[in-house]
Amino acid sequence: MISSLFQRPLRWCVLLSAAALLSTQPAVADPSTAAMEPRGGFPPLGTEVMVPDLEALADEAARAAAEAAAWAETRRQYREAPSGPSVDTPSRPSVPAIALRPAEPIEPPPVISLRIMLDGYPSPRHAALFIAKERGLFASRGLEVILATPADPDVPSKLLAASRIDLAVSRQPLLHLQVDRGLPLIRVASLITMPLSALVVREDGAIEAPAQLAGSRIGHADIDSRDVLLAALQHGAAIRDDEIETEALHFRLGDALREGRVDGVIGAMRHLLPRQLADEGLATRVMRIEELGIPLHDGLVLLANRDHLAPQRDAIRRLVAAIEEATAWIANHPEEAWTLIVSAEPALDTAINREAWEMVRARLNLSPAALDQGRYRRFEDYLFEAGLIQEHHPVSRLAIDLGAPTR
Repeated sequence: MISSLFQRPLRWCVLLSAAALLSTQPAVADPSTAAMEPRGGFPPLGTEVMVPDLEALADEAARAAAEAAAWAETRRQYREAPSGPSVDTPSRPSVPAIALRPAEPIEPPPVISLRIMLDGYPSPRHAALFIAKERGLFASRGLEVILATPADPDVPSKLLAASRIDLAVSRQPLLHLQVDRGLPLIRVASLITMPLSALVVREDGAIEAPAQLAGSRIGHADIDSRDVLLAALQHGAAIRDDEIETEALHFRLGDALREGRVDGVIGAMRHLLPRQLADEGLATRVMRIEELGIPLHDGLVLLANRDHLAPQRDAIRRLVAAIEEATAWIANHPEEAWTLIVSAEPALDTAINREAWEMVRARLNLSPAALDQGRYRRFEDYLFEAGLIQEHHPVSRLAIDLGAPTR
């Protein structure tokens, strides 16, 4: 009995306390009930007494204490953790998460690659393209721009029409001519606002005006120089095709003039060839084509393939915006711009190009996306009336302003 009491001390202590409480209760008022109640206040033998399971109560109390301690620790961690909408909510704070692995790297936005072919060897007239590339203006707009040089100045527009390149640098007269011949080309920007080409003849020759071209041999740089510019001069002077002999010279204009194989060249860059020949001892006479009756037109344009313009529209718009920013920077920082150009294209660092830089940058278009519809309409009218194109095309077929709102 004693050993059993020591084995279960808690339960017996509670029972003894309950018995003491029962013995101190007041007498029952009902006499009948009092007569049945045993002496000493204990229930009669055989009465069932409900005794609580004190071990279960103790276990439940221990669990509650553990939960309270855990909640207190959670609250302490929460107070020390950073707060904010991504961490918690006012109604139910969350426990700070533990990073089990490094966060996934943020993927850069996709880069769109555009391949642009120049209209000839790199030149100061391509300044806006060089500056935009070197100053990261293309890259900042998600573009990777590749500038390529053609082996033949007549190749870029043909490659563009065949979808071999994305854009081509060209001239407005060539655009009118090739659209008339069915090529899917369209102007998306103007880089140079005035003609740069000219009719250059030997000073010791007999040619002083277009009317004296009859009986001469004239070299041409590209097909629009022959089929548009020279043909327009012939039309104005009433000279038949069989009265002039022509030769395709491409990039060898200076050599042909110097060697005396031709009397003059059409389509020569007025800011380069005359000075180059002068340095070699050959004096020339320069006739600016806009002063010979040919309407003013854009000297350098950027062409796209009309059939593929829709999917490339956004990328080309970003490209033109970068060119516009580069042109404005050139206007504000001409000397720094020249330094950057020759660092990118060391072959341009010559006395001839340095002298030409002032003239070229004055003709750079500060709003390359803007379209002068009247200029394109007048030039188209001139070519059609002179019989140099077979069909009269609307401006919308020739050029587009990507910056204009669409309806």
